[in-house]
Amino acid sequence: INPTSITIITLSIIMGTIMTMSSSNWLMAWIGLELNMLAILPIISKPKTTRASEATIKYFLTQAIASAMMLLSSTTNAWQTGSWDILELKNKFSTTIMTLSLMMKMGAAPIHFWLPEVLQGTTLQTALLITTWQKLAPISLMYMISNNIQPTLLMSAGILSMIVGGLGGINQTQLRKTMAYSSINNLGWTIMIMALSPNLAVMNIFIYMIMTTPIFLMMTSTSTKTLQNLTTTWTTSTATTLSIALLMLSTSGLPPFTGFLPKMLALNELITQKLTTLATLAIMTSLVSLLFYLRITYLIMVLTS
Repeated sequence: INPTSITIITLSIIMGTIMTMSSSNWLMAWIGLELNMLAILPIISKPKTTRASEATIKYFLTQAIASAMMLLSSTTNAWQTGSWDILELKNKFSTTIMTLSLMMKMGAAPIHFWLPEVLQGTTLQTALLITTWQKLAPISLMYMISNNIQPTLLMSAGILSMIVGGLGGINQTQLRKTMAYSSINNLGWTIMIMALSPNLAVMNIFIYMIMTTPIFLMMTSTSTKTLQNLTTTWTTSTATTLSIALLMLSTSGLPPFTGFLPKMLALNELITQKLTTLATLAIMTSLVSLLFYLRITYLIMVLTS
């Protein structure tokens, strides 16, 4: 891609996200998301492989369906309330459809199927972009309407995402797919706690982004794409491989790493609200996802040394 195209694409992605995050009107938020989606398509399809083309089509179709659901929701709400304002999403049907469309845009369960496939079909840098930056706009919209969403819907989707993220990552040898399931698992925590404390949900997603970014960047610098690659990078770049292992443990939420902090605060919030069953479920699913993080760390630490 030539420099002019790269500049236009980058500006469009940044502008689309900022537009959605700063708008108070559903139509402007939708335009921002569309701009963002159309700008990232050339980046996903940049590697001239059938896998990349497939990933581009999958990404485009899911995002287009989610956008259509978003328009349906906001139009229905405008009919009922006479307002296009984001904070005026009062209609129950509209709120449910909007929540589902935002979850689809982020790749949360049960509408998560596209995420592992798209990440596997594209480069590590693009995978990083999809798992971090592309989540900002939908999360900010969900944050804005969080008061109107039924807590049961958010909590059910959150727990389901945690289960899917934990179980899906266990059987993977491809690191991009593992990171996709890790993203789904973390989104589960974010969505679940969004029902009780939206500020905590935002903190959770930001800490996740801060931890994921260096993992992807280090994987890119060492050209690591599978678990097998990880065992061979130890000899050439020991510090990088060790950092990946520690960051993986942090992402899993293992104390005393940074990733444990938002999980602890989320559990504290759940117990304070007397939702002990939900807190127990969250801990159990966390242990399942911890399994595949530990396996990666074990591979790096034990097999290589």
